[in-house]
Amino acid sequence: MSHSCCGAVACATSGQRKIVLVGNPNVGKSIFFSSWSGIYADVSNFPGTTVEISSGKIGEDVLLDTPGVYGVSSFNDEERVARDVILTADVADNVVDATHLERDLFLTLQLVDMGIPMVVALNFCDEAESLGIRIDARKLEDQLGVPVIPTAAVKNSGIKEVFAALPLARPGLCHPEVDQAVTRLLDRIDTRPEALMVLEGDEVVAERHGVDPEKDRERVYLLRRQKANEIVAATVTRPEKSARLRDLLGRLCLHPASGLLILLAVLWGCYELIGVWVAGDIVGLTEETIMQGHWEPWIRGLVNPIVSESSILGQILIGEFGVLTMTITYLLGLLLPLVIGFYVALSILEDSGYLPRLATFVDRLMTGIGLNGRAVIPMILGFGCVQLGTITTRILGSKRERTIATSILNFVIPCSAQIGVIAGMLAAVGFALSMTYVAIIFACLAVIGTVLNKVIPGKSSALLIDLPPMRMPRPANVLRKTLIRSFFFMKEAYIWFFAGSLGVSLLQVTGGLRAWQELVAPLTEGWLHLPREAATAFVMGMVRRDFGAAGLTDLALSPWQVVVSLVVITLFVPCIASLMILFKERGVKEAATVWLGAWVLAFSVGGILAQIVL
Repeated sequence: MSHSCCGAVACATSGQRKIVLVGNPNVGKSIFFSSWSGIYADVSNFPGTTVEISSGKIGEDVLLDTPGVYGVSSFNDEERVARDVILTADVADNVVDATHLERDLFLTLQLVDMGIPMVVALNFCDEAESLGIRIDARKLEDQLGVPVIPTAAVKNSGIKEVFAALPLARPGLCHPEVDQAVTRLLDRIDTRPEALMVLEGDEVVAERHGVDPEKDRERVYLLRRQKANEIVAATVTRPEKSARLRDLLGRLCLHPASGLLILLAVLWGCYELIGVWVAGDIVGLTEETIMQGHWEPWIRGLVNPIVSESSILGQILIGEFGVLTMTITYLLGLLLPLVIGFYVALSILEDSGYLPRLATFVDRLMTGIGLNGRAVIPMILGFGCVQLGTITTRILGSKRERTIATSILNFVIPCSAQIGVIAGMLAAVGFALSMTYVAIIFACLAVIGTVLNKVIPGKSSALLIDLPPMRMPRPANVLRKTLIRSFFFMKEAYIWFFAGSLGVSLLQVTGGLRAWQELVAPLTEGWLHLPREAATAFVMGMVRRDFGAAGLTDLALSPWQVVVSLVVITLFVPCIASLMILFKERGVKEAATVWLGAWVLAFSVGGILAQIVL
């Protein structure tokens, strides 16, 4: 009985081979995938999870890129997905990091023990050489029993050679003791890879076959680690350790004092790039000059003679919230530049080796709110675009952590477009009141995280993360990652923006939008002590966060009223686009809970503050 991974990923039909890319995190598998699959690729969630699998075609064969894992097992979603894809592989291309061969060979030898025909791509050979590491690839090939091809994927070196070697893929030299134990199980389990999983105590695979899992994991792992060490000793020559600038920089990133200074410098750089240049200058050009100045007048002029803008259909198509006006402007004029800007920043941090160190640096702090250091990545993304941050919570290891991170993102993290408006309003009320606003928002973050950590069963998972060497980001690599990620984000998100815009347009033409304004107005005047017109800004905040914040700038507010209104608009419900992504990622029940909870949180905190200071 074999397990199929059909569903969200491509499946091999009769006559097709399933070629699977396997490797540890950050070994460059995606470069091989992009090079081999070209534009004929798709990214989708593995059935029953939020883990993404990239699939494409090589001729008549199916190519799959698995999540980066350190071993084939079932300790988290990524490992379970990788396991189920690998178990069905006809050929495996195992990409290993030449600078961390001791670590990566554990997974390589596990694939060998599975008996899967494979080729090893010995990547980062250029970096290994610069570090003085010498690896005898031919001897390594003899030790493993499979083809080993030296590569430097980011320089496009060796990728074609690995592809040419795929027909030469063959099973490797299994450890004799492991081979004997696996063979013993083949009378009850019909495939060697699944027999190995049962031997290593995988309960899920054992249950599929109606057998009890074996208890040999520790013994098998020890044999595998010993063999990996023997192979490294026989094939790798290293220079004596010497202090290097990038090694020093890597250590400074983890030191409490210097690490904090570096973090502040990185955050300032990201803010200048995304919050100032992209959200200000670039979006000013794309949204205001190009889309609002040229696209919207043109499309209205094109549609108006056919469908009057004053009609119901006209308002839906080219009205204030029209699917051909505001939606297109928002997608291409605002969201696309921000998405590209954030993926540029993320790719630079990732390619430099800083991002894993940042996760390690903040791990202890994140544990206090039920997360681990890896959660800092969606949090950073959330300050640019909450939708991006919400989608990126997929990297977290458990549903519990994804729920906590998603809640924090949608309750208290303002997006970059909103931050720009907020910063301008705070600048007018002085430093003391600005710090009051910041303190309130951070207190809400800490309280929400702590409460969710106590209420949701379970505990935060340990941070298991590789620290790759620090390096200068390669422009071609950054560009490739940015384009691929931006394309797939826009491909995934655009339909939700159209759906949200259509919903708001229908509310407008049916009078529902005005009814919302009337419903909220008494609350804003009586509880928040704000002008009645502030209700309109809050309603607009449901459509777009920066619309809501911008609506406050037209009101005559005292300094304390500015702080109260900004606290409310920051804690207010996610915008339509974020809500649509939230429904997609976390389901109806969780999204509805966050949306309703944001109303309570925003008006409770804002009202209490107003009762104290106004």
